[in-house]
Amino acid sequence: MKKSLSLMLILSALLLAKPPFKLYESQRITAHVVDPHKSTLQLFLKDDKGNIFKSFANLKDWLAGQNKELVFAMNGGMYMENSMPLGLYVEKGKVIRKTNRVQHAYGNFYMQPNGVFFITKKRNAYIKPSSKFHFKKYVDYATQSGPMLLINGKIHPKFRKGSKNVNIRNGVGILPDGRVLFAISKGFITFYDFAMFFKKNGCKNALYFDGVISRIYLPPEYTSFPYSRFGVIVGEVKPKVVK
Repeated sequence: MKKSLSLMLILSALLLAKPPFKLYESQRITAHVVDPHKSTLQLFLKDDKGNIFKSFANLKDWLAGQNKELVFAMNGGMYMENSMPLGLYVEKGKVIRKTNRVQHAYGNFYMQPNGVFFITKKRNAYIKPSSKFHFKKYVDYATQSGPMLLINGKIHPKFRKGSKNVNIRNGVGILPDGRVLFAISKGFITFYDFAMFFKKNGCKNALYFDGVISRIYLPPEYTSFPYSRFGVIVGEVKPKVVK
């Protein structure tokens, strides 16, 4: 009787368990998924001497000096001529730049709604339209960019299927299981098709980071460091293994 009861409990648990999430893949896009509860996901701007990193190579070398290894990196938002963020930037709970509330100006950043990608001190990741984001003490990291690719499961209303506005694009979305989906196109792509990639993966909210300057560091395939002057860099880091 006890064995039958145990077997029934095991079968019930298996039936109630959620099936593993399967990522929809596209030949046009390189994607990387990070579980912020299992991996260290951070935003980077300056080193301890106050110098803006500007490149993956500089960030990688700086982390190595701290016995840390860069697992993945991507430019994480638009910036001004001095490489400072164009919008909100929060690092380790400190507001470095306030939210950019400008509504009417030229450029993708100002295509409303734009949004904020942020990570809390409990390691949960979210994306919200900038108009709905208000800094709280529980926010550990945050970067503002735009436009939003998806808003509550819907593609940005200004995107058009078959548009001639094509470019290299990169961005971020939140998967149904709470993990973070980073993506960059392998070639020119429309906003609509790029947003559709996140939608097909079940994301409710997704945010555009940048265009032609976008790059990714993701060994073993993407390890070269073509010069790019970035502002904010988003990176996945782990302790360096000493051999």
